[in-house]
Amino acid sequence: MRVRRTLFWVGLALALTGVVLLGYVGWEFVGTNIVSRHHQQEQVRSLRTQWAAGHGPIAEKGDVVPGRASALIRVPRFGSSYVMPVLEGTSSSVLAQGFGHFTGTAVPGGVGNYALAAHRVTHGEPLRHMPDLRPGDRVLVETRRAVYTYVLDTDPNELVVPFTAGWVVQPFPVNPDGGVGPDPADGRRLITLTTCSELFHTDNRMVAFGHLASVHTKS
Repeated sequence: MRVRRTLFWVGLALALTGVVLLGYVGWEFVGTNIVSRHHQQEQVRSLRTQWAAGHGPIAEKGDVVPGRASALIRVPRFGSSYVMPVLEGTSSSVLAQGFGHFTGTAVPGGVGNYALAAHRVTHGEPLRHMPDLRPGDRVLVETRRAVYTYVLDTDPNELVVPFTAGWVVQPFPVNPDGGVGPDPADGRRLITLTTCSELFHTDNRMVAFGHLASVHTKS
């Protein structure tokens, strides 16, 4: 009887543990997406409202606040309705709301490297389809003052680095292994996109580089 009772409680504990784990996985892969997409849409609407009223941060001047949105990003390869906010910093709370702009890297359209990060899975999945990007694809960054069109130069599938590879967000990145990197001939106004290299947990990052192709100043 005692053995049977022990087995009962062990089985119950295992079942409860399984339910908790399933709930956690469900929240990570479904719940966080629902919440984050709501926040992303709010950030987009807020910026557009501010800009329409002649207010809001001027990203080109570094007139930004950590954790706040300063720009909008569009990637035509991801569809005509795709638009995401770009917030200052790369903390977990920032990346739960959209793209994060690495602190200390270039401003939109500026000389140097406008370096961005975003989730590939969970939290709205802004870069879930990063592997679909190819050289020649456009990335449009809109600020209060202008729209900056960058063109990708590298295939993200060809460059995966450890998350500690700080060279990818340097002002003028140079691959220490002599492999994939931005082409100096494309100018010195760069963009870098980074995200997880796999759909499940990984410490590696997939990276794509591009250069500024054109600027459309808003009237």
